[in-house]
Amino acid sequence: MPQFHGVIPPVATLFTPDGRFDPAAQGKLIDHLVDGGVHGLFFLGSAGEAAHMSAEMRLEVAEFCLKYLAGRRPALIGISVPSTAETIRFGHHAADHGADGVVAINPSYAALSEDGIYRYFRDVAAAVRLPLMVYNFPGVTKQDLRPELVLRLAMDCPSIVGLKDTVDTLSHIRRAIHLIKPQRPDFRVFAGYDEYLFGTLIMGGDGCVPASANFAPQLTCRLYEAYRAGDYGASVAWQQKLVHVPHLYAIESPFYAVVKEAMRQAGVCDATTVLAPATPLQPEHAEVVRRALLASGVL
Repeated sequence: MPQFHGVIPPVATLFTPDGRFDPAAQGKLIDHLVDGGVHGLFFLGSAGEAAHMSAEMRLEVAEFCLKYLAGRRPALIGISVPSTAETIRFGHHAADHGADGVVAINPSYAALSEDGIYRYFRDVAAAVRLPLMVYNFPGVTKQDLRPELVLRLAMDCPSIVGLKDTVDTLSHIRRAIHLIKPQRPDFRVFAGYDEYLFGTLIMGGDGCVPASANFAPQLTCRLYEAYRAGDYGASVAWQQKLVHVPHLYAIESPFYAVVKEAMRQAGVCDATTVLAPATPLQPEHAEVVRRALLASGVL
């Protein structure tokens, strides 16, 4: 079982102008991330636009990305949909095509009781023959996964190996680390927001899942490697560069077009198409992106 750690970006999915999956562009992005030093790749997450894909496209993207990556880094596949049975089907597909783990977020259309959320993750973990990362994103689901619930899952389900905690407060991440790790030391806790990487590491966490790695993997990768080497001054310096980036995610909702414009400006790729119902970047926001990339030293 891989020990997930470090910088594991939610990889953007790239499309042709008419909305078809673009394998050629996607392969170049995967190479860019591997060469940039990431420690794993998370396909079909929020930044990967999985929520706007057909089931057929999700399968196509997963198959291509796993085959192209070819084991160069650990690969996680996002599998969640509101249906437990369909989530499990995506999990089986990921396992069949060589994924190292899967990521699941709690269903959000109908508000579940905490016991219902527990049963969802328990049932998926029991059925899918891969390590599972729990994804907490209350800004989207409108239901927070309390650290106490995640602890229950971690203790009852050995294949649940970690938490991606996309919350806009370090205290929630701290509570998860300090509650779960003493009882399950192998459990991994990742910040979902880029800017919390340094704080998460200080508190005993394991890394982050930063959308910024799609266009600037050096910001988080070098921060993480400096921290691991004990060079805290360098780690802080990279953190100070990184803080200029996350506000970009708030200028448009969803943030997919913002990330792709940043990728274009950074010279990563030219594929800026997003899937409907997401909309293209408003022209005036391209300059906002440029200023943030300049401030962070990316340009």
